[in-house]
Amino acid sequence: MFIDKVRIHVKGGDGGAGCMSFRREAHVPKGGPDGGDGGHGGNVVVQADASLSSLIEYRFKHHFKAQRGTHGKGSRMHGATGEDLVLKVPVGTVVREYFEETKETGELIADLTHDGESVVVARGGCGGRGNIHFVTSTRRAPAFAELGEPAIEGWIELEMKLMADAALVGMPSAGKSSLIAKMSAARPKIADYPFTTLVPNLGVATSGDLSFVVADIPGLIEGAHEGRGLGHEFLRHIERTALIVQVVDLTGDWEGRDPLEDYEVISRELALYAKELAERPRIVVANKTDVPGIEEVCEQLAACVKADSLAAAGGNEFVESPIDPKLYRISALTGAGVEQLKAAIAHKVHQLREAAREQAAAEVQYDCIWEHKRAERDKRFTVTEEEEGVFRVSGPQVERMVVQTDWDNEEAITFLQHRLKRVGVDDALRRAGARDGDEIRIVGYSFDYESPEGAVDIYQELDI
Repeated sequence: MFIDKVRIHVKGGDGGAGCMSFRREAHVPKGGPDGGDGGHGGNVVVQADASLSSLIEYRFKHHFKAQRGTHGKGSRMHGATGEDLVLKVPVGTVVREYFEETKETGELIADLTHDGESVVVARGGCGGRGNIHFVTSTRRAPAFAELGEPAIEGWIELEMKLMADAALVGMPSAGKSSLIAKMSAARPKIADYPFTTLVPNLGVATSGDLSFVVADIPGLIEGAHEGRGLGHEFLRHIERTALIVQVVDLTGDWEGRDPLEDYEVISRELALYAKELAERPRIVVANKTDVPGIEEVCEQLAACVKADSLAAAGGNEFVESPIDPKLYRISALTGAGVEQLKAAIAHKVHQLREAAREQAAAEVQYDCIWEHKRAERDKRFTVTEEEEGVFRVSGPQVERMVVQTDWDNEEAITFLQHRLKRVGVDDALRRAGARDGDEIRIVGYSFDYESPEGAVDIYQELDI
């Protein structure tokens, strides 16, 4: 079964809690703090695997969680780090944020185009620090430690796009499946009715010392760019291919279609779906030349292709056009002309590969862009007045600080006050108009605002 788009929920492992402990040994009456740190939670990693061909592994299971870190112990014994959870996906998978509430996709996280390429989609929480970290010149025996940090969690969308060098596109029953069967070892279903092919097929073709991967894309119809038929489902698979091979049925099939109109319809649908597809290198193939009486329409198609090639080159015949001016005449049934077509595709693909390799070497690579954006979003927080005298502070980083605090320990709460002040919560509350006695809410806790400087030292757990 071919599954090419799924949405899954991922959650890293929570961090382990730090330990509050003091060294107690014979002849060491004042050993000092020795609580170890909690272990970091494991990450959820999406990794490209060349041995996979679809996302069927995620069709029924949609929730994935990495291992949590273990708690720290006394004698400076740190907790173990949780194991990463690696989710294998096919090469060519695009990973995006997904918001389940609004059913919308967000930022592009990664485009996994190479075997073994990976990206962290849900980081594990940091382990809480033991009390050995909170010793200062005035606080010699800190009697508190941090709880583990909650992990990042959320929905992501996995979309697989075929990684092929050349894509066979055309109207239903144009002979694409027969052609890929002649060109490669692929054995797609072949029959004399439209939409025989319902999922893309891949095959490896060889011509001399050159080889290329060719994809048989299910038939397109007019309006495919708007989603008619299976348009959107399969047009996206053409986006990655370096070369488009447009197959035209010279006979018009049993429907009696006009081959010239078929050629125009497919060209137009590619351009309407994505402008760059109109500028993608293209070879036009006239199929079913073994059928008698198609010579005239074949010559008319050749003239159209040549005219379009000249127009794409801006009317200058000395400028290379993305459309090959030559019409390749073949019969996928008898094999006539297929070897010459394979040689032309292999040569063109080789040129495009070399050009792409040079361009990639010249480009500056910016890794972890999404991770930096996520970190910046984490630091942001908002202050909103829910009702008169009640303010809500919201933000990932601020909320994690509150969750990491041991609310049964007054020293830990005092330490939280200083952390909130450092990140600017106090200043933001003052700017929002908070006054003495106002209630400040952060996740499931509330505080009384006590002074113009933002001192917060009375707390209670909300019953929510």
